[in-house]
Amino acid sequence: MFKKTVYLVTVLALTVGLALSQDKGKGGPPGGGGGKGGQAKGPGMSLSSPDFPDGGIIPDKFTQAAGPTSPSPKLEWANVPMGTVSFVLIMHDPDAAIGGPEDVLHWMAFNIPGTAKGLDGGVPTTATLPDGTIQAKNRGGNPGYMGPGNPAINPYHHYTWELYALNSTLMLGADATREDVLKAMVGKTTGKAVLVGRFKRPQ
Repeated sequence: MFKKTVYLVTVLALTVGLALSQDKGKGGPPGGGGGKGGQAKGPGMSLSSPDFPDGGIIPDKFTQAAGPTSPSPKLEWANVPMGTVSFVLIMHDPDAAIGGPEDVLHWMAFNIPGTAKGLDGGVPTTATLPDGTIQAKNRGGNPGYMGPGNPAINPYHHYTWELYALNSTLMLGADATREDVLKAMVGKTTGKAVLVGRFKRPQ
């Protein structure tokens, strides 16, 4: 009788342990939908343009090949994190370095309203926009967008638009540098998306 009882207890313990192990495994890998509360994470924030595909060639009309005051392309974004109050947009050329390791800043805008779903093409090159967006000075010393200008003798450069979602606005003005903006974003950034376009001037 004693041996039979021990056997049943052992079987019961093994059965419970196996059930608990299987139940625990239902959580899935970290970040794969088995997180806190069993809630699956949604897709990450995305940034795109109807004017060129991600990784594609930027049309000349949006570059210095069309003149020094070429218009900015249209930008669209989606899957914005909940609680987004504002956006920061930074466009730069990571393939270029002039006189030092810092690359070329082509466009920097911040305090873009959190309700925005994109930017229309041809954003005015002014320090402030009617919706409160602030545009700092680009490498050329002017506010707003500066189109790509990579010479034809070079390989294609990868012009990169970086969009950041923030849970607040930045207490900065149009005289802010990229370093100022990046420093002010610490602790406020909740999402990021990137769009890349390639360009070199026609021969």
